[in-house]
Amino acid sequence: MASGASGGGGSADPWAWLGLLKWTLAHQDGTKPSDISPMTEEDKAFLEKVMKEGIIDENERMKFILQEFSNAMEYYQSLSQTAGSTITEDLPSLPISEDALEDLLQELRDIVEQIDFARAFVAMKGTTYLLGAVTASSGIPEAIRNQCLGIMATLAQNNPPVQKELLELSAIKALSELFLQEDEDICPMSTKVAIIQAISAIVRNYDVTENVFEHLPQTPLLMVKGLDPDPVVTNEKLRTKTLFFLNAFLTSDTSSSARVNKFADAVNMIADPQYLDDGSNYQLREYSIGMLQQLLERKMGIKILLQRKELLVSLGVQRISAMRALTGEEADMAQIELEQWESFLVLLARAKAEDETVSSLTTANAPMMIAM
Repeated sequence: MASGASGGGGSADPWAWLGLLKWTLAHQDGTKPSDISPMTEEDKAFLEKVMKEGIIDENERMKFILQEFSNAMEYYQSLSQTAGSTITEDLPSLPISEDALEDLLQELRDIVEQIDFARAFVAMKGTTYLLGAVTASSGIPEAIRNQCLGIMATLAQNNPPVQKELLELSAIKALSELFLQEDEDICPMSTKVAIIQAISAIVRNYDVTENVFEHLPQTPLLMVKGLDPDPVVTNEKLRTKTLFFLNAFLTSDTSSSARVNKFADAVNMIADPQYLDDGSNYQLREYSIGMLQQLLERKMGIKILLQRKELLVSLGVQRISAMRALTGEEADMAQIELEQWESFLVLLARAKAEDETVSSLTTANAPMMIAM
């Protein structure tokens, strides 16, 4: 990994394992029994050196990366504080290059993919520093902020203790507000993509964070903005990640009609030609019709979809006709979408407004959870 060149300590050499391999081969060639006489002091010293340099202590490595991160953040802070000033002689030099820091953060992300190291990183208060860097008003490069968001997403993925920690840091609220910034300099497109990915990981598959997200006032708008088909507002990557998140959120085990109705504007955007017709991306089409199908199966969002019944039936008939005419690999690729459309139209034909599931926990009487 490139970060090895920029790291510190004895673990910088990516070929350190080769020294251990050579030592092993020198002491046992496989053709005769090994000499089991005690090692000399020289042999012991060599082995200890190789083991020290060749085996990485991930906890120590995380501490080292955080130290380098801290040094860089101090520089970026100084840079932002002197913005617009003509006095530059007191400005410190960048302690680590942006590329090297980006590599270190990628290494950190690789480390915290293991759940135990993720929790150890949280114990170091690492999430506080990441969130601080992401939400800093200026000075920190886009690539570094995006790496921090990527680490947050990795930390939180299916990890309730970390999700709870980020909730207590008001991460959902802070990231949502950052996403909704209109200024491209404050929140460029690539950062919006990373924010949606991070929020999705923090929220999904944990009832507490799902409930908080549902009741934050800005989150329905966040979904709408992330799904906007206007290429000036979003790109395909952002729409795909937002749709994946919306799908998981509205069809989770803790979802309800009240939740779906609160995000009705986002559902209406999906139940539209811009996501369902031939001209849209096939992955977006599959996600979209799959979500609508699941909503009807669970008798949620029926009233929303019945208002668009004529349009949806027309789109469905066109798509089914087009997919049935396909042959070969194209037909195979379209099979899932075809089955989804056929099932959806049957469900839509049978749907009645009075069949909609009435949740025992409605928006009106749900306990309002505050993002602390």
